[in-house]
Amino acid sequence: MSQTRARVPKRATYADLVALPDHLVGEILSGELYASPRPRLRHAMAATRLTGRLSPPFDDGLGGPGGWCILIEPELHLGEDVVVPDLAGWRRERLPAIPDEPHLALAPDWVCEILSPSTERIDTERRGLKLRIYAREKVSHAWLVNPATRTLEVLRLEGEDWLIASVSSEAEAIHAEPFDAVEIDLAGVWL
Repeated sequence: MSQTRARVPKRATYADLVALPDHLVGEILSGELYASPRPRLRHAMAATRLTGRLSPPFDDGLGGPGGWCILIEPELHLGEDVVVPDLAGWRRERLPAIPDEPHLALAPDWVCEILSPSTERIDTERRGLKLRIYAREKVSHAWLVNPATRTLEVLRLEGEDWLIASVSSEAEAIHAEPFDAVEIDLAGVWL
């Protein structure tokens, strides 16, 4: 009598991620490798403009309270997961200096994911996985930016659950957690 064995899917490794072609952004979420093309220009512009609004007052302390370190597309090793948020920020008391390393193992205090229409199906699944990882790692705030609909959804972690703190759109001038000390004009974020 022959036996059949159920195939157990192989858990993705960092070697699998490194082997991806350079034009792909790779992440390992819950043991599965996800690869996406580089962001489209609308996505990149939203990330650039949002960084331009947050970095001076919060990273540099120009016209704002300072006290943050904000990075674009950092590679984060959080347990067995490897995530690459579009933007991430750490309070300076938790990350006083940027190490000269290819990745960080310290969870950020804030993440920003910019949604792409070209990868919406994957983003929906991946967004859920990433939000669970961020919640597990106690990331206190997450922003979901959608350049196509010109919306910013601000999520706050309470316990193990994400609560919607605010939803803003189009050309609003906002005070959004955790950067509510300074007004951010959303009009200039959209392409």
